Amino acid sequence: MLKLRPNCECCNRDLPPESMDARICSFECTFCVNCVDTVLHGVCPNCGGELVRRPRRPAAKLANNPASTERVYKPEGCGALV
Repeated sequence: MLKLRPNCECCNRDLPPESMDARICSFECTFCVNCVDTVLHGVCPNCGGELVRRPRRPAAKLANNPASTERVYKPEGCGALV
């Protein structure tokens, strides 16, 4: 099951479970659409994988399957790609 991480690893922007702006790689590294488009150019800085839109979990399912609250913030890894 996807963790649905709560923020962008580059800019620390909040990305709630219902966000259409969240992008993930196959390892669930999580970024906002702005960082993916302008800084990362669609490539995960951690694994080199493709970044795609994260699916949204239906609100009714979040009660029993909540999103992660663990924030991952690594701006040094994103700035190196600029």
